[in-house]
Amino acid sequence: MGNQVDSTSEVVYLCLNPESELPQLSLGSFRAIVVIESEVSALWQNTVSDWLVRSGCLQMMSWGLGSSSWDDSVDWANISQFDHGDIPDESFVLTSWHEDQSLQEVMHFCKHFADHPFAELRSTLLLHIAHEPREEGICRLYSDA
Repeated sequence: MGNQVDSTSEVVYLCLNPESELPQLSLGSFRAIVVIESEVSALWQNTVSDWLVRSGCLQMMSWGLGSSSWDDSVDWANISQFDHGDIPDESFVLTSWHEDQSLQEVMHFCKHFADHPFAELRSTLLLHIAHEPREEGICRLYSDA
């Protein structure tokens, strides 16, 4: 399969309003782009980060408002998942933030290069943190990447 991760990947768009309830995810092991367009509380951010990790996210790329803090909060959720002990290679969540890149560049990286060295990532979650969904525009940006 190499680095072409998009040929068999399922792509799921999900818009969450800050403070909203978190749905069940059934994506298996997945990569996520977190597009942050709304301010959120630290508590809700930590809850979402924990939910991502426990739902099977093994690679998270954040873009938008406070993207570096999302990188940190997902790292901490991964550490907490294993009670601050050793994290098995196949459960280690790769994280990055992309405040100096365009969303299109992040989408291109995710679609063509984002992979996990110890797990197969079959799905991509486009997690949009915003008050108003932009599913068509964000999904088109990803499909054109």
